Amino acid sequence: MTEIEEKIAHLTRQVDDLSDEVARQQCELDRLRLFVDRLMVRERERAAEGSGGVVLGDERPPHY
Repeated sequence: MTEIEEKIAHLTRQVDDLSDEVARQQCELDRLRLFVDRLMVRERERAAEGSGGVVLGDERPPHY
């Protein structure tokens, strides 16, 4: 009986630890989703302004 109680206590601890980890990961996902949403809004605004050009590494700047 003691062995079963120890296993239950161990499993209960593992479930609590996993629950805490899932909650932490959910907070991180929420934060990252907000960050991506902000980046998407910024990119849409930049594309609407027409300043979304790509600069190539070997391309000379316009002032040369």
